[in-house]
Amino acid sequence: MASSIWRYKSPGIPDHLFERLPGIPLTKREVRLLLISYLRLEANSVLWDVGAGTGTIPVESGLLCPEAKIFAVERDEEVVELIRHNCTRFGVKNVQVIQGVAPDCLDKLSEYPHRVCLEGGKGVHKTLEQVWQYLQPQGRVVAIANNLESLYRLSEGFAKLQARNIEVVQSSVNRLETRGTTQVFAAVDPIFVLSGEKL
Repeated sequence: MASSIWRYKSPGIPDHLFERLPGIPLTKREVRLLLISYLRLEANSVLWDVGAGTGTIPVESGLLCPEAKIFAVERDEEVVELIRHNCTRFGVKNVQVIQGVAPDCLDKLSEYPHRVCLEGGKGVHKTLEQVWQYLQPQGRVVAIANNLESLYRLSEGFAKLQARNIEVVQSSVNRLETRGTTQVFAAVDPIFVLSGEKL
């Protein structure tokens, strides 16, 4: 799928190319690269992105896999419109945006997923348990934890669900930034990425 803004066949759209709203999280480019690699999308995957925020994962996934079916779940109407706007901005047509609070709204999604991306929130471990019920066999869940409490709860959740091939990685990224007349390396907030597969 061609995009006039991002004409490349690889992921890694620079953060500044996405439209944003104050206070709405954006998954940083380097973390996005990790998430997409751990999702292991196939050409016709059904992907649920729960807690889609700015819509970076749906946009990148939609560009990489134009035949896939992608569902982006967000609770706030304003953020839902932001996701739609970013999809239009990049020419992505295979994303359906669902407004609702997870996990309660998940039964509104019309197809069961092969892949699920969980992008945070206090109750992410509860959402993990719910999406696992919908996940197709051999499906994968990739989740973000931005603190030790979430890391523990997600790790415990994957173990309770008897997920296989569990992997945990912590990103540690520094970006060169200009501050005044000098250039410094600034740390991107460290994130834990957890993944597991259903039997």
